Amino acid sequence: MLYGLMAYFDSAERLLEALRVLKGRGYRHLEALTPTPVEGLEAVWGKDERIPWIAFLLGVLGAGLGLFLQVYTQLDYPLNASGKPLLGWPAYIPVAFELTILTITVGIFLVLLYLNGLPQAAHPAVLARGYARVLVDGYGVFVYASDPRFDLESTKALLRELGAEVEEVRRD
Repeated sequence: MLYGLMAYFDSAERLLEALRVLKGRGYRHLEALTPTPVEGLEAVWGKDERIPWIAFLLGVLGAGLGLFLQVYTQLDYPLNASGKPLLGWPAYIPVAFELTILTITVGIFLVLLYLNGLPQAAHPAVLARGYARVLVDGYGVFVYASDPRFDLESTKALLRELGAEVEEVRRD
């Protein structure tokens, strides 16, 4: 079973150029493997514009939940404490704020796990014979065979044109 192609590059600049070309040709199921952070990698991948909106919606959910729980409790068990009003909203702010932050934090953590396809028992790139190179001093691109644009021979030829050493990654 073919998982994909692992392409090895000798510099970060070649890696970035290869990613630009691959993204320009329509490849979407790619992963860059580098031993250190590479400047400009985020610009090539692009930003995920869903994350801020998801965080905002989770915050609204948390604030609404915090306020609802306090109002429901106050109306279900009314207490006259020192002649204060039944629904004294200033007292609700700390709890609503804390539930907002808690909901955003836990929710974004779970959303990012889902969007990144984690947790994985093992990444298919680990099966590549030269995988240790990208952990130490090399740079690599893993092109998944599940990509709609993937064709074994044409993708391999494209990666070689870009100056990569290409390896097929298969399950033994």
